[in-house]
Amino acid sequence: MGAFIPVDTLDSDAQFDAYVAKPEGEAKAAIIVIQEIFGVNEGIRRKCDGWAKAGYVAYAPDLFWRIDPHIELDPDVPDEMDQALALMPKFNQDQGIRDLEATIKAARVAAGGGKVGLVGYCLGGRLAFMAACRTDGDAFVGYYGVGIDGLLGEQHAIGKPTMLHVPTADHFVTPDVQKAMHEGLKDNVHVTLHDYEGLDHGFATEMGQRRNDAAAVLADGRTADFFAEHLS
Repeated sequence: MGAFIPVDTLDSDAQFDAYVAKPEGEAKAAIIVIQEIFGVNEGIRRKCDGWAKAGYVAYAPDLFWRIDPHIELDPDVPDEMDQALALMPKFNQDQGIRDLEATIKAARVAAGGGKVGLVGYCLGGRLAFMAACRTDGDAFVGYYGVGIDGLLGEQHAIGKPTMLHVPTADHFVTPDVQKAMHEGLKDNVHVTLHDYEGLDHGFATEMGQRRNDAAAVLADGRTADFFAEHLS
């Protein structure tokens, strides 16, 4: 359904690729799908295709393009998981946010000037929260975002609806971090948190060993309803 197309950086001094899936008719809004540490792999592309079927134009920018363009890794393959974890410290998250800003700009044009939502997973969940603090997107969703407790000092800048999906047995987001997130965000009227008891990181992946069907359907339904409300 989709294809990779070039997106200009904010400074228009380079281009990076984004997987773009378009609906059959006019797009009702745009959604940016933010990758995990595994790149814009088949699972991320499937999420874009799903949003296109629901009537949105969907973009998944290749945020690792400065490291190595078009990285695609499988978390169920131990060597590839190790490779993905090694990419994390090489990735400049501030530059990543600027690339998301550039993607928002492109996606808004593709949606005819309409609203743009962002949804991210793992690293992308963290970036979705950062984008809520730093960009002009219209709604933000993070699944099992890592290290959000260290970003709470920025939450005063959130002015648009934001939702976080938090699996309580996430081995990358420990109970103390989850507690800090709940306590730190409880008074922020723009942020909603949903807990998923006993589930681990990656439960909403489109494929593979990490997926939990029931929880993924629940979380994705909440996300779909959230975007339907806030991107209309």
